[in-house]
Amino acid sequence: MSLQVGDSIKFERTFTARDVELFTEISGDEGIHHMTPDEQGRLVVQGLLTATLPTKVGGDHNVLARTMHFEFLRPVFTWDTINCEVTIEKYDKQEKNRMAIAATFSCTNQHAKEVLTGDFSGIIRLEKES
Repeated sequence: MSLQVGDSIKFERTFTARDVELFTEISGDEGIHHMTPDEQGRLVVQGLLTATLPTKVGGDHNVLARTMHFEFLRPVFTWDTINCEVTIEKYDKQEKNRMAIAATFSCTNQHAKEVLTGDFSGIIRLEKES
């Protein structure tokens, strides 16, 4: 898929207790709120685990990130379904085999409440020309 300025790419994920457990093991982020369920039996999902949604979209398009900015607006809990929408703001030739890319993103929960916003920029290496 060829990207263009203005394109919107969407991705959705429901976080589970197993996701939080695995991310805790990998990251070492063992805050009590990630380990102990609340009165509704939910865990708070690590912010950086939530931030894997826009990075997944970048990965799908082979973006090598240079900058990433996140603003965490409200907690995400296990069993929340988060919708992430990435909007391409810049996409142009930087060098012979590279495209510069910049995008903004917004993540909302199943109640349409914004939980995470931010932006990223980087490059996409194009296949070598023959």
